[in-house]
Amino acid sequence: MKSKTLNGGQLLVQELLTHGVNHVFCVPGESYLAVLDALHDTPQIAVTVCRQEGGSAMMAEAQGKLTGRPGICMVTRGPGATNASAGIHIAMQDSTPMILFVGQIERGMREREAFQEVDYRAVFGKLAKWVTEIDAVARIPELVSRAFHIATSGRPGPVVIALPEDMLTEWLEQPYASDALAPRATSHYRTVESSPGRVQLQEFAEGLAQAQRPIVILGGSRWSEQACAQVAQFASAWQLPVACSFRRQMLFDGAHACYAGDVGLGINPKLLARLKEADLIVLLGGRLSEVPSQSYTLLGIPVPQQTLIHVFADPDALNHVYQADLAIAASPIGFAQELASLTPPAAPVWAEATQVAHADYLAWSEPSGRSNPGDLQMGPVMQHLIATLPKDTILCNGAGNFSIWLHRFWRYAGYGTQLAPTSGSMGYGLPAAVGAKRLYPDRAVVCFTGDGDFMMHGQELATAVQYDLAIVIILLDNGMYGTIRMHQERNYPARVFATELKNPDFCALAFAYGAHGERVERSEEFAPALARALQSGKPALLHCLIDPQAITPAATLDSLRAQGLAAAANKVPA
Repeated sequence: MKSKTLNGGQLLVQELLTHGVNHVFCVPGESYLAVLDALHDTPQIAVTVCRQEGGSAMMAEAQGKLTGRPGICMVTRGPGATNASAGIHIAMQDSTPMILFVGQIERGMREREAFQEVDYRAVFGKLAKWVTEIDAVARIPELVSRAFHIATSGRPGPVVIALPEDMLTEWLEQPYASDALAPRATSHYRTVESSPGRVQLQEFAEGLAQAQRPIVILGGSRWSEQACAQVAQFASAWQLPVACSFRRQMLFDGAHACYAGDVGLGINPKLLARLKEADLIVLLGGRLSEVPSQSYTLLGIPVPQQTLIHVFADPDALNHVYQADLAIAASPIGFAQELASLTPPAAPVWAEATQVAHADYLAWSEPSGRSNPGDLQMGPVMQHLIATLPKDTILCNGAGNFSIWLHRFWRYAGYGTQLAPTSGSMGYGLPAAVGAKRLYPDRAVVCFTGDGDFMMHGQELATAVQYDLAIVIILLDNGMYGTIRMHQERNYPARVFATELKNPDFCALAFAYGAHGERVERSEEFAPALARALQSGKPALLHCLIDPQAITPAATLDSLRAQGLAAAANKVPA
């Protein structure tokens, strides 16, 4: 039998190629140098070297979110792995397929508290979908194949694989696939798809037809551009109002006549009322967790007042919190492809309400005529972004009150245009922008961030410069952790503590990294600064100084403090 000899690192890279991997994000480490050496001879796989493991993991998660294929991240043992845990948490809560490969100590050193030793099954057991350690070179094809299938099937999520350093340098004779006696080689993973049965589809159609005030909420993962288009066509045919869950606005075009808005933080009060008054809610792809459920107050638990049809890829998640009247174990892709077979009513009784819902959304998301304290007005800023940026721009953000301006006023055009963590992880926007630009170099990519948010992973600007990624960073600087300050004023008014920030000159910092920098203090300065940033051909940062009072589009710090003081005065001491 003809054979070739591969070490563990080479075999791992061979399996990555088998499963269609073309990009890896990493921070290098001596514990997996054998893998890096194999990647040296594998030009089919691009490698992005990052500045911190958290940023690397977030880049991989972002690519997984955009493509539906597992994003690949590689880090070293111990602190390298724990630094990456923020990205793992995002992938878990956002249901994103991702695989984290972690260099590990040699097998013979385990349980001695060796240098940077970590028990990854214990550390990541509840944080990831699956955790394993490969002890034998011969098992690499088996366990890597399992990892891809677990990461992508059911409810997607992150997988962590530990790679002992000495295992990666061991050699294995592998038969050539052309040899008649060779065992069958592994093949590209196939996501286990699930579709609704005919009886369930019929019950779904009958439930809709009997409703008076239905609404659909889209969320979760396992979507595609085609699935989004099929749902949009179904909504048009049935004249159904459609909302998107928190930070999932890219699932439905904001300009579509059936779009009712997003169900998240700072929800449109009219949409919230519409959801509470609905007699049927179709929850497609999402879980309706804490944020979209308005802290679990939107629906009764366990039995909602509204009739609930819940479509989700993982049967274990159905009836987990909400008891559905009809629970369908199907992925959004599998469910969407069946919708065209359903015949809509000739004149839906809810058609006029759908038009009103969309009009309410348009009014709520219109930035013109809005004002906020200070010289930099976010209404005109958002108007200019809407008028200037291409519709397929990928908008990336982390966590903070700055993101409200984006989520409320930017009308997402469709699938693959939004990267935002439903887990509320700060620092996500810049790494996500780097990951997106590496994947789609010809598309506009914009990172919308705040001062506190940016400083969590701001060093990845060096990564953008290193790979000539012409992303645009719009940084709103109000000199504080704004979201925490907002809650502080509501609950502990006039007792400001541990929320103020003394920031660097972000424009100068951008130049220091080799990027383009602009300082924006007034509304009229924003448009020319953005034009120069776009023309620079470099990563560009717009340091936008916003008045601290402009804490949200609807409130100021002073108004929040007044509300907090009034509420405190009305409290009766225990």
